[in-house]
Amino acid sequence: MDPTRSFMKNVKRVVFKVGTAVVTRDDGRLAVGRVGAIFEQLEALNSRGYEIILVTSGAVGAGRQRLKYRKLINSSFADLQKPQIEIDGKACAAVGQNGLMALYDSLFSQLDVTSSQLLVTDNDFKNPDFRTQLSQTVNSLLDFRSIPIFNENDAISTRRAPYEDSTGIFWDNDSLAGLLALELKADLLVLLSDVEGLYSGPPSDPNSKLIHTYVKQKHQGLITFGEKSRVGRGGMYAKVKAATSAADSGTPVVIASGFVADNIGKVLDGQRIGTLFHRDAHSWVKLNECSAREMAVAARECSTRLQCLSSEERKNILMGVADALEANECSIIEENGADVASARKAEYDDSLISRLILKPAKISSLAKSIRNIAEMEEPIGRVLKKTELADGLILEKTACPLGVLLIIFESRPDALVQIASLAIRSGNGLLLKGGKEAKRSNAILHKVITSAIPDTVGERLIGLVTSKEDIPDLLKLDDVIDLVIPRGSNRLVVEIKNSTKIPVLGHSDGICHVYIDKSANMDMARSILIDSKLDYPAACNAMETLLVHKDLSSSGFQDLIMGLKHEGVTLYGGPKASSMFNIPEAQCFHHDGHTECIVTEDEKTAEYFLSRVDSAAVFHNASTRFCDGMRFGLGAEVGISTSKIHARGPVGVEGLLTTRWILRGKGHVVKGDNGVNYTHKNLDNDEG
Repeated sequence: MDPTRSFMKNVKRVVFKVGTAVVTRDDGRLAVGRVGAIFEQLEALNSRGYEIILVTSGAVGAGRQRLKYRKLINSSFADLQKPQIEIDGKACAAVGQNGLMALYDSLFSQLDVTSSQLLVTDNDFKNPDFRTQLSQTVNSLLDFRSIPIFNENDAISTRRAPYEDSTGIFWDNDSLAGLLALELKADLLVLLSDVEGLYSGPPSDPNSKLIHTYVKQKHQGLITFGEKSRVGRGGMYAKVKAATSAADSGTPVVIASGFVADNIGKVLDGQRIGTLFHRDAHSWVKLNECSAREMAVAARECSTRLQCLSSEERKNILMGVADALEANECSIIEENGADVASARKAEYDDSLISRLILKPAKISSLAKSIRNIAEMEEPIGRVLKKTELADGLILEKTACPLGVLLIIFESRPDALVQIASLAIRSGNGLLLKGGKEAKRSNAILHKVITSAIPDTVGERLIGLVTSKEDIPDLLKLDDVIDLVIPRGSNRLVVEIKNSTKIPVLGHSDGICHVYIDKSANMDMARSILIDSKLDYPAACNAMETLLVHKDLSSSGFQDLIMGLKHEGVTLYGGPKASSMFNIPEAQCFHHDGHTECIVTEDEKTAEYFLSRVDSAAVFHNASTRFCDGMRFGLGAEVGISTSKIHARGPVGVEGLLTTRWILRGKGHVVKGDNGVNYTHKNLDNDEG
């Protein structure tokens, strides 16, 4: 449940309003399927004990469609040649209301729900006795689990025209819904629309952002409303006006789509659906808080300034970060201790708590790692290839930053430090989202690191995302964010890959194999097995699958199995191994292309394995645990990739770079290639 919507657990009485665009199709006919799906959700809530009150629009639109048809079939050809007069809206309302309620009654009856109709006008609410009787009638209906259905009685309303007059106690069905929510003491008002909620601009504008929580002090006056819906009276402007009025009076409001399946249930379950209006919203949201897009754009702008610095200046920033870590060791340990205490209180797994802990030795190690990264060869602008295309026309292929990285990681606060240092070295902007269990650790580390970034670059080079709810918005920013790197569970990686158009670099399962050949040195095999599995079992480079040659001696195989069992490893086998050693049979065998190792004394077999196995890392007679950025001499890593495009294996600075081509000429033109003498001569980097 979204923390800002925790009040939903106390909601009992709910007013739902369905707009004309929801209950009718594009051709003006009633949208029977969509209305039926909404009613099924209301029936489910009714059976769970919620008190449901429905306010509906659509009568005028439905009536107009029927009267147009009636007018058409009763008109002569000559009549059709004359200018067509707009059909009276009140007549449309009278005809449409009859059909609308007939449909509603039929649909609710099929769901074994009793509905009731209440038509009201603006003038009715001027009478105190009416308001008292209204409340009594509705309470009586709700006691019988009947669903009262309200609509403005446009047929006899004293307004000049339903679509023109916006005066009175209420002026459309959105404001009627807000008024009824207050009169009937509802706990929640839900306005169902044809869009997902309130956007910062027209929903059709790709730069518009869905506003999850409306804060009057922040959003009022900043929102650009597009055209109102194809039907109905006021569109989103009217809904916002009604929602703010109701919320200010104490009734929370959610504007959500009536087109999305199960949306109503999700709203009542407290999920972050649509736009929430609440009178306390200003206390939940920091008024100066950046949106996801603003944070990403700021990181990009800062990265551009970072790239303009000299190599020595960028190196000095990293040295300053390392010094700041050591200088703030006590504060970091204190905040991390609070996270660890909370994790233990919450009874998190020991393995997670182990990854969470930061000790002085770890902070010293991180500072050392940052200094090593600072001393690396300058990566930005490095010439990878230099070619003379023609006399005086020199082409260079150079390394350059990707742009803005979004890293989503779990548990380990030390990952934040490693990733930030690699981003600075590679000239990239960075957005970080860590796990909630390391919230305080991540906050202090982010503060310490950004304090070392000079104003000439800007501390917003590295942004810390504090809410999980911001991730969906960030994953939509394929025009600003260049790469997403999820570090964590298989579930996290798969969810991210399925939720974005932005390229994703990561591994799914992190499954590693060790293959024991028939010629293997068994003492070496046993040592490699134990290290690959037990040095750090939670790591992605730990062994999951043991494979053995079919001709390996049974006694040698038995010794390996007993060695793993002795160390407390739970074993599952394939069909042969499970029966041979009386262990449970594995349901399936996965592979991921992460790290594979062969243990053999036969060099020819080893070379065959190394050249034929298609994985990010392939080892001969070495533990899979060596597949690590620090151990590979990369200084640190942002993760290990099993993708084949861009970076593969441990991803250090080079994996955060792409290439660009720089061409230097002396007035050269193509002109159909006439007169151009192509040489395509490879040059040393110091030539030309």
